[in-house]
Amino acid sequence: MTTLDRPLRPSPSPTTGPAAVAAPAQPLTAGPGHAAIHAELDGARRSGPLRDIVIPPCPELLVRLKAATATAEPDMGEIDGIASADVAMAAALIRRANSPAYALQQPVHTVGQAMTVLGLGPAVDLLTGFLIRGAIPLHSPVLAHFWESSTRKALACEHIGTQLYSLPPGLAHSFGLFCHVGIPVMMRGVRGYASTLTEALARQDRTFTQTENANHRTDHAVVGALVARTWHLPPDVAVAVRLHHDFSSLRDASFAPVVRQLVALGLVADHLMGRHDNLPELREWRQHGVACMAYLEVTPEEVDHWVDELYPVLSAVSLD
Repeated sequence: MTTLDRPLRPSPSPTTGPAAVAAPAQPLTAGPGHAAIHAELDGARRSGPLRDIVIPPCPELLVRLKAATATAEPDMGEIDGIASADVAMAAALIRRANSPAYALQQPVHTVGQAMTVLGLGPAVDLLTGFLIRGAIPLHSPVLAHFWESSTRKALACEHIGTQLYSLPPGLAHSFGLFCHVGIPVMMRGVRGYASTLTEALARQDRTFTQTENANHRTDHAVVGALVARTWHLPPDVAVAVRLHHDFSSLRDASFAPVVRQLVALGLVADHLMGRHDNLPELREWRQHGVACMAYLEVTPEEVDHWVDELYPVLSAVSLD
């Protein structure tokens, strides 16, 4: 069955989107390639270039949030308590609910009201992003808009996930949020990485990760996978973060289909973000976009439609 033969799922309304941490898990099937990825991560951590890098621990509130959303009936009292535990986090929820995306006639003033407007999924997504940002603070002008970009990518990945029958959208959101988390971790823990980042963004003769590896014998995909694994994200997310610039994995049956779906939709999400911001077409999209769309069984026309659907969602992202 082709994509045009099947009915698309309706796009989730702002109040019914799925949660990044609370996605009802379909069984996550590890392929043999997963063991090789985890062995690589273990080696890099034990005796390789990442032996001394500090991987921040998962925030306690995020551990509690994951526990509160891990069951079929989430603990709403606990989630409300977590959201109210930090004034800035509560304010972020209320500000999002009062944004133009929700077009409220009367503004909300409490965490409970904001969660009712947003819905459980989007509220949990916002809380997750807030807690991650607090655990990995940024102090570099080069990364001034890093978390806004990561939030947009997570939302774009989640949107694509809603269109696919075999992928929990919340899994896609987690993947998008953690795709580039290795960059700020390396910025904090790897000497000279700030200049590497500037160089990698500027060079046209090799890829971003090739520049990272040339200078540090590792890259943000490896570090991001370590963070995802340390924080006990689903194993498929950690493996997909490791592979998110390796599009040869789309042809590698040793990786589970869900991992290859995440890798493919990650590039589609980057393309959607670039279209939203009127940026030049990514080199990775020119090289691998067709393969990613083919793996996901989506057409260029559908991708164009997603650009329009996501425009108000991506435009509303502001972490100021």
